[in-house]
Amino acid sequence: MIEITDLSVQFGGVRSLDEVTLTFPDGTCGLIGPNGAGKTTLFNVLSGFVTPVAGRVEIDDVDLLSMTDYRRARWGLRRTFQTVQTIESLTVYENVRTVHEHASEGSRSERQDAVDDVLSFVGLTDIRDEVVRTLPQRDRRFIEVARAIVGEPRVVLLDEPGAGLPEEETEQLAEIIRNVPGRTGATVILVDHDMSLVQACCEWTAVLDFGRLVAAGPTAEVLRDERVLAAYVGDEET
Repeated sequence: MIEITDLSVQFGGVRSLDEVTLTFPDGTCGLIGPNGAGKTTLFNVLSGFVTPVAGRVEIDDVDLLSMTDYRRARWGLRRTFQTVQTIESLTVYENVRTVHEHASEGSRSERQDAVDDVLSFVGLTDIRDEVVRTLPQRDRRFIEVARAIVGEPRVVLLDEPGAGLPEEETEQLAEIIRNVPGRTGATVILVDHDMSLVQACCEWTAVLDFGRLVAAGPTAEVLRDERVLAAYVGDEET
């Protein structure tokens, strides 16, 4: 469980997050909202890239904001980014192993087993020795997810993991994301503009708009909320 209390972030005269109080339950949760709503800012706070001006974040009674960014990674907080961060010159296996080496402990054989296991889970075993620069977008997106869930993550932040994927590949991605909490025990937060992906993965969803919490609760109910509909309509008209 992730408990966020009165979280505020300010850049100059702009409040990207404005006294956000929110609890993410265990499992896979959605985080949605129009462009500029504060979703990535919240991820950056959790990751340690942005320091809030006020507020607290506690995960299972651990004060997350008291940790440096690299300690958060060691503790078990992982994330993906809107832009694919895979290393072009390395193989699929090497990309995942590199993250695991920096974020987890264990012997060489244990690391190898963990990487092989996650590649099997996301369906990349057949191309484990392929160099990333030769691979299509689908494979690169799946490698990003594998890097985020290898080993024993506690919290997994997925920032638009389905960007650019066609419907069939998005459905494959949804199947993987749905199964991450059961496989790892991690709490997953998914940010994506594809509502079909959010609905397929998340039983619970929160909505931000202009840095404020608009709604939170069961996904189906949230997506019918008039305040949520107004936020998206307003975004389309601007």
